[in-house]
Amino acid sequence: MERVIKVGVSNRHVHLTEETYRKLFGDQPLTKKYDLNQMGEFASEQVVTLKTEKGSIPEVRIVGPFRNYDQVEISKSDAKYLDLQPPVRRSGDLKSSASIQLTSEGGDVFLENACILANRHVHMNEEDAKKMGLEDDERVQIVVKGDKSCILDAYTKVSSNGFLELHLDTDDSNSLGLNNGDEVVMHYGDSVKRR
Repeated sequence: MERVIKVGVSNRHVHLTEETYRKLFGDQPLTKKYDLNQMGEFASEQVVTLKTEKGSIPEVRIVGPFRNYDQVEISKSDAKYLDLQPPVRRSGDLKSSASIQLTSEGGDVFLENACILANRHVHMNEEDAKKMGLEDDERVQIVVKGDKSCILDAYTKVSSNGFLELHLDTDDSNSLGLNNGDEVVMHYGDSVKRR
């Protein structure tokens, strides 16, 4: 089975608990810059700098609302620049991940086991998943057409606020010539097993 879905390019970003946010910004409220496709999530006005002994990356946006864990998502290129070795993981799987320092005009925090390279994943809500016979964290395959055509593995991310789209980091999107809103074909179910 197959379905055409859109691409969402995910730049480096940070998810924070309210406690960690307060250490960085004090009483300053977390304010929305613009909404994201995933219902209820937004890119905030607030940004931090990622720091290691080898380098720093400024202006990294915080994605709201607050979560119950701290997570920093970067690309492999970012990791090389910062001299980090974060694992490829799904969101929230932070055991034995990389540690990193965050700084802002209001403070700094060192986060242990917080930095990952996000795996390729397809967001969807429970209704979409049910219609396609899919469950959370199920492998699907993505067919990319064009000058750099290829087939990619990705994993489903089912949630109540899920908006159907493939999330790639900037390394993947740049190497494949994909941009926000481009279309790819998701193969799932029996069509994956046959490949």
